Amino acid sequence: QVQLVESGGGLVQAGGSLRLSCAASGRTFSSRAMGWFRQAPGKEREFVAVISMSFGWTLYADSVKGRFTISRDNAKNTVYLQMNSLKSEDTAVYYCAGQVQTQLHRESSAYNYWGQGTQVTVSS
Repeated sequence: QVQLVESGGGLVQAGGSLRLSCAASGRTFSSRAMGWFRQAPGKEREFVAVISMSFGWTLYADSVKGRFTISRDNAKNTVYLQMNSLKSEDTAVYYCAGQVQTQLHRESSAYNYWGQGTQVTVSS
């Protein structure tokens, strides 16, 4: 089993930046890719970004490409999401997720482990 704990959420003005962190514990070797999803009120959970823990490959949603950067620190079993040029539409609960497959996926059904989420609010 893998436990995921997110941190770094908060309130920021439009155009500002935040960095989210996701610390993994437990059987971390079984999580070959780590991703970020988000869910706004009244909307479905959507894919944001994913990174391969072994190879560093990344995949982004079109809505965040060029503004968000996902990275990892394998020594710390931690994944980060640097969010720049934030917009009001980025407001959501952000979830960290882990998958046991090597191939990167955008679908939430491909992920085996989930964190509890952290709130990001962007004021306009």
